[in-house]
Amino acid sequence: MSSQTEPRILLTRDEIAAAVRRLSAEIGKEYRGKCPLLIGILKGSFVFMADLVRSLDFPLEVEFIKLSSYGRGRESLGKVSVVSGLTSPIEGRDVLVVEDIVDTGITLSFLIDYLKKEKPASLRLCALTDKPSRRQSALTIDYLGFTVPDRFIVGYGIDWDEKFRYLPDICYLEDEK
Repeated sequence: MSSQTEPRILLTRDEIAAAVRRLSAEIGKEYRGKCPLLIGILKGSFVFMADLVRSLDFPLEVEFIKLSSYGRGRESLGKVSVVSGLTSPIEGRDVLVVEDIVDTGITLSFLIDYLKKEKPASLRLCALTDKPSRRQSALTIDYLGFTVPDRFIVGYGIDWDEKFRYLPDICYLEDEK
């Protein structure tokens, strides 16, 4: 990390809050009256999911799953594994996956296929950020906060090697030349 400059703000906390409000309004149109199960992908989505849940004004349930594909580096290892699985059955449920960032799409494609085997009534994806320039697996993001450039982002729950989650804004790390 010694070759890193300080994190630079990409999206402010106010921009993030506005996106959360917009997303909750969009999600409300789909799920009001249905009591959906929101599945957060740990660890990165926990801040976004907490804000999103507080912004929704209808009954819902919350579940978490922990997947691994990054290790300690900046590049996905390409092989996804379930570190901690679901504790609630999802068969016949309306399920909304909540993710902090869609990058290569490998992890989310794995998760969507994994969840489809459990036969939910519906399965949708909500992502705070999307980095389509790095996509390797095709997938549909039903509710999207922001499209971001191909930079390594941190903050608002998103980390680099467990660092920077505490930042209230979404920032990027830039290598020094």
